[in-house]
Amino acid sequence: MDGKKKIEWGMRWMPVLESVRKDFISNKPFKGMNISMALHLEAKTAVLAYTLKQGGARVRISGCNPLSTDDEVAASLKDDFGVSVFAKRGLTRDEYYEYLAKTIEIEPDIIIDDGGDLTALALNDKAVYKNIKGGNEETTTGVVRLRNMEKAGALKFPMFDVNDALMKHLFDNRYGTGQSTIDGILTATNLVVAGKNVVVGGYGWCGRGIANKMRGLGANVTVTEIDPFKSIEAHMDGFLVKPMKEAIRYADFVITATGVKDIVTPELLKDARDGIILANSGHFNNEVAVEDMERKFGKGKSVRKNVTQYSIGKKKAYVLSDGRLVNLASGQGHPAEIMDLSFSIQALTAQFIAENPRKEPKVYPVPSEIDLRVANTYLSSYGIEIDELSKEQLRYINSWEEGT
Repeated sequence: MDGKKKIEWGMRWMPVLESVRKDFISNKPFKGMNISMALHLEAKTAVLAYTLKQGGARVRISGCNPLSTDDEVAASLKDDFGVSVFAKRGLTRDEYYEYLAKTIEIEPDIIIDDGGDLTALALNDKAVYKNIKGGNEETTTGVVRLRNMEKAGALKFPMFDVNDALMKHLFDNRYGTGQSTIDGILTATNLVVAGKNVVVGGYGWCGRGIANKMRGLGANVTVTEIDPFKSIEAHMDGFLVKPMKEAIRYADFVITATGVKDIVTPELLKDARDGIILANSGHFNNEVAVEDMERKFGKGKSVRKNVTQYSIGKKKAYVLSDGRLVNLASGQGHPAEIMDLSFSIQALTAQFIAENPRKEPKVYPVPSEIDLRVANTYLSSYGIEIDELSKEQLRYINSWEEGT
């Protein structure tokens, strides 16, 4: 029952996807099609899966992270909304891949992925990938993997880069990750942020969101980066910019959001302060090198739900959520209004694949008309009106002859 309430509460705050769902119910764009999904299976994701089912699809869904499934939601999605679910919280590695395999047993026409694991698995089976018309990838890490697949000639079907759609990364990655990361950290630790020294690893859209939200709570924020342009942006946004080996020495919290492994290593932790708290908001659990920590310092000790303590000589370090996505493993994920935008992009891009299949196996951008439709539906849903250019203004900006 609680799972159904969570899903229904998510629906209440997702008006753009509701508009899409109404259109799907009328037009059934996925009639006779199979859709396989691997996403963080929580309430908002369930709304997306149900929306695709309402569009006529046979839907199977698995989780894309061993600790991000809400078991109550997974049960309700299966029992109350009729979607085939292969997911639970706390999967072993073998169980995780077993469930992914079950998700694509239906030989899908379309896949929807988050992180690239489902895509990689589908590419290992010709019986699966030869039937796929195309798919969507939700997150930065997965898009990087997709482009590497394309570069290596391993990609066998078209994939759409949902992550870089304007209505996804401008809001989901920045405002969604910023707020949900803090939600996860505060839920896990119950500690104050104001006055603390917070180091944010990475200043992409996710890092921007985390850094700004942490500053809003009164933290002293330092950013670490490898990109000179993002480093300058962080500097001009008012943050300190330092190498991790220097920043970690005075950090109370370190939060990684880079998509790269080994951002926090045992060697760096030797210079860290006693009581440092380590959290990760990147997709995979290797940004904080937990396995290396256990080899170097010994197995950690659970001291609180989702908090593991490691002894580094006389000092203690605390890792949240085993180094997995803190916003989902310890928190509730992104707010519903944010995922409304991202999942509307997902749903409409899936419809585009169904109705306008591409043949070349490469990574495609989301069509601009989908971005624009989601933006305009959002504005309409919240009663927001904006200006329009007059005919004279349109003539002016399309002319090269008239200046001052």
